[in-house]
This record gives sequence, C-alpha cells and structure tokens, in this order.
Amino acid sequence: MIAPRRFLPSIPSLLALEAVDRLGSASAAAEELSLTQSAISRQLKSMEEQLGVDLIQRSQMRLHLTPAAQEYVQVARQALTQLAQASLKLKANPTGGSLNLSILPAFGMHWLAPRLQDFARRHPEVTVNLNTRLRPFDFETEHFDAAIHFGQQDWAGVNYLPIMREDVLPVCSPDLLPENAEDIGWLTEAPLLHLETRPDAWEKWFAAQGCEVTGIHGMLFDQFSTMGQATIHGLGVALLPSYLIEADLAAGRLVLAWHGPGVSLGDFYLVWPQSRAESEPLRSFRVWLQGQIDHAPSP
Repeated sequence: MIAPRRFLPSIPSLLALEAVDRLGSASAAAEELSLTQSAISRQLKSMEEQLGVDLIQRSQMRLHLTPAAQEYVQVARQALTQLAQASLKLKANPTGGSLNLSILPAFGMHWLAPRLQDFARRHPEVTVNLNTRLRPFDFETEHFDAAIHFGQQDWAGVNYLPIMREDVLPVCSPDLLPENAEDIGWLTEAPLLHLETRPDAWEKWFAAQGCEVTGIHGMLFDQFSTMGQATIHGLGVALLPSYLIEADLAAGRLVLAWHGPGVSLGDFYLVWPQSRAESEPLRSFRVWLQGQIDHAPSP
C-alpha cells in the first residue's frame, strides 16, 4: 500500500489547488478547469477537511496558499506532471514499454539514428522517443529515462555507460585553405569557429600541436550542424568530430586544415538515474547499445 487513504487527496482537489496557486483566484482556476467557482471552493474545502489543515488564506482580491500549502503544492504539481507523462507514454505504446531518451543533436542524428533501425527490429515492443537537450538536467524533474551525455563523468546521481571518444579534426572549405597551409601559423590568423559547449576546444587543440595560443575569438555556434554548414560555406575553420565529417571530406566539401595529432575533447556516455529502478525498455536499450559498442571498428 502506498499510503493510508486519508493522506491521498483526489485528483480534482489537487488540480484545483494547483490552479489556484498558479492563477491566484478561484474564478481563473474554474475557467481553466471548466468548473464553477463554487466547485473549486468545494474541492479546496474537502481537501482541508481531509488533511485537517488550512490550505488557503483568503483576502478580498486574491486567494493565497498558506506557506505550508505552497510547499505542498510544489510536490503535488510534480506528481501531477509525472502522472500525465506516464499516461502519454501508455497511450503512445499500449502494448509495450517506451523509452524517453535525451540526445545530443549531432551525435543523435549521425551516430545513433542510423543504428536505431537495428534496435527497433530486435525490440519491436519498445518505442524510443527522442528529444534534444544540450546540457545535463535533473532527472527528477524531467520525463527522460536516460540521456546521451558528453564530457567527463561529472553528472551527479547517474550511472554511466561509455559509448565512444569524440576525436575532432580542424577542417575548412577548400577555398579557404592557403598555399602555406603546411605552416600552422596560418591558423592563428584564420577565422576560427567555436561551439558553446566546447569553449576551450581550440586552446586544447593548439596545445596538442605544441603551440600555446590564448585569447582566441570568433563566431560562436550552439550546434555542430550549423557550425558544419558555416564551415562548408567558407566562414572559417572549425574543429568537427570525425564521425560527423566523413562524407564531407570524401566529397571534397571540406578539407583538413592541418595534418597533426588528433585531439579528443571528451567522451560520450549513456547515463540514467541511480534513484530509479532500471525499466525493461531501458535495460533492453542498454544491452543493445553495449553490443553496438563492442562491435564498433577500432578508431
């Protein structure tokens, strides 16, 4: 049993309390919930009687929750949100499980997406829902079951499955490559393109080539896809992942701006919260992903 019945208010009462807290009046809450003001008042009164505490401070202009009720409604709002999301998952796949996966756009499009058909073939009972997030988030407040993470093992409260290392190469449009491209000095004068999530990438790359360069400036992008297109169109030199530019290098749309040691800026991981039991769809995906990693060609 989850809890004694007397501690579990009805869904209509919780919806009324949440709406009054957010909107500030019984009339606004009634309009949103398609009820009458008296119905809202009855729901709130019923909850107060059931819990044995005052929830509402009434004034001439607005309804205000008591300080204790304001804390209570935050938990209630989160529970209602999770219940609604669970209902959507059930409706989307009533015969099996679903996996809500947060992905990074470039990695998701160019590495993961081409492989997902194999997962779908092996696990037709699982529906994978993809959504983009660029930075770590709180699994307790988001609806994701797992996420693709880049960087270090610095995401608190999660389990890690290493996927692959990200190796970056300096590339540019063929028209931008100068005659003296064998001299790395030309890159210190070239327009260098930057990614928001890799702010010190160029400094690390130059250091790996034996050059100490600081104070590098240039155009800033939030995604590899837009930075890659800008590079193809000659706006500058970019450090792009090798898995992302294989076709562009082969087609001659991009060329290497320098033939030096490769540089890794971090690793990709599958992460999932330690606070939850591993669901069967997540376990199936994790095991399948481990197989993809084990059979991937060596870099």
